[in-house]
Amino acid sequence: MNHGRYDAAIVDLDGTMVDTMGDFVVALNLMLAEVLPRDMAGAALDSLTVSRMVGKGSEHLVKSVLNHVFAQSGRACAAIDLVAHYDRAQASYQQHYAAINGQHASLYPGVLEGLRSLQSTGLRLVCLTNKPLAFARSLLKLKGLDGFFCEVFGGDSFERKKPDPLPLRKACEFLGTLPARTLMIGDSSNDALAARAAGCPVLLVTYGYNHGEPVRAVDADGFVDSLAELFDRR
Repeated sequence: MNHGRYDAAIVDLDGTMVDTMGDFVVALNLMLAEVLPRDMAGAALDSLTVSRMVGKGSEHLVKSVLNHVFAQSGRACAAIDLVAHYDRAQASYQQHYAAINGQHASLYPGVLEGLRSLQSTGLRLVCLTNKPLAFARSLLKLKGLDGFFCEVFGGDSFERKKPDPLPLRKACEFLGTLPARTLMIGDSSNDALAARAAGCPVLLVTYGYNHGEPVRAVDADGFVDSLAELFDRR
């Protein structure tokens, strides 16, 4: 990567810097045990299933999970079922996630090296995630990443989330940089679509979640297997 082309970088969190799949699975299964009807007791999710649902914010995640477990149970997933369970499920999920945030998560290899390299070039760094801001700040601090970023924006920081371009545009406004000179680093089509619409170049890691789809099929400006490879690219 030729860092001279950029003035700043916007970095995604889940699936890009931190593998949080364990946190998602634990919190969601605790939620299901608490809110599902008795005739659906024992329903549980695995990492592969959850990996196809994460990335678009906790509201989308909880709704997707409810749709999935109702469908798997053979019950008709009528609107009334979702309405009856969604608010309670969302509150339960938020409570459980707050309690275990970061406990079942780990840094991907090369993340610290990559962030140090970015920082050493003088690029200003912002973390932009669809995770609720409070959870994002806590996770970054717990994993020793908070010192790399001049600001953190979460899924509740703006009116819309990625893949809408609004969060990237707002991040560029905060940074005082042109989108064309602000690199988006992420792991999924959410990041790429938002970057394309905002006018930002985008680089994707190959190990993230991307809704269960091959990440190299996404329209992006490049791919890396590790953030440590950022400055191996020319």
